Amino acid sequence: MKVVWTDQALQKLYEIEDYIAQDSVDRAIKFIDKLVSRSEELENHPEMGRVVPELGDQRIREILEGNYRIVYRVLKKIEILTVFEGHLLFPAKDVRGSKK
Repeated sequence: MKVVWTDQALQKLYEIEDYIAQDSVDRAIKFIDKLVSRSEELENHPEMGRVVPELGDQRIREILEGNYRIVYRVLKKIEILTVFEGHLLFPAKDVRGSKK
């Protein structure tokens, strides 16, 4: 299955990168690469992530990388919906607002 990132999820990546880059540009780039690489694992294993507990929808899952949650939807493709720090409240609006 093909992995695609929504505009919203890409924006979240940029925000994460900008934040980390305040301390270290190299570390920011490496971490973003790690998040993207982790999401690419979904191409061959789309259901490897757990169902998002806050939603209970079998099509909306997440994988963890460090302290971050990568939330995605499994349809005919894998759609990355959002990325956020796990200690923050779940951004349900990010998931509902991305249906196409």
